[in-house]
Amino acid sequence: MVIYTQRVEVVESYQERRDCADQNIPRFLQACGYLPVPMPNVVEEPAAFVELLQPVGIVLTGGNSIQRYGGTAPERDHTDACMIEAAIKNNIPVYGFCRGMQSILDYFGCELEVVEHHVAVRHIVHGAWGDMEVNSYHNLACRRVTKQLRIMAQAEDSVVEAVMADNYPIMGSMWHPERENPFADKDIERIKELFLS
Repeated sequence: MVIYTQRVEVVESYQERRDCADQNIPRFLQACGYLPVPMPNVVEEPAAFVELLQPVGIVLTGGNSIQRYGGTAPERDHTDACMIEAAIKNNIPVYGFCRGMQSILDYFGCELEVVEHHVAVRHIVHGAWGDMEVNSYHNLACRRVTKQLRIMAQAEDSVVEAVMADNYPIMGSMWHPERENPFADKDIERIKELFLS
């Protein structure tokens, strides 16, 4: 079982704040061989949710900028931060993509900045995982990381595109694995390797 987070959508006509996720996220996790379980953003103690379910991994998904960078979903900020803390405490692997990687960067003290030419494009990234063409749907990123993280992939403009934590089984990518059609074998392999660590 893998727990995945959800974005917050505000539906003004119903005066509702809704948790939601692209249906391709659970499809991708199923393709990796896991039962996907969504995490609500209204749970006051996400750590208790994690400890109750004892997942083999946690996925921090895309959507909703962090509040201090202009986002409007503080409940999502709370969920992501608590999930990272619970994962570290219980030695549960974490994979974050797009907003999820931004949450990882923020947790480890990396300063995000607005970047251009990274929304709705494909580009080449370079690094420890080799050269890859990936999708890109983000306008916040960083160019340097703190000592707790290693840069695994970087774009030509020096934007950090993937990281690994040195002391924890935590990995992030700025690209969306669920938006590849078909899903990329390398993304699936990296998730399986991480969650088996």
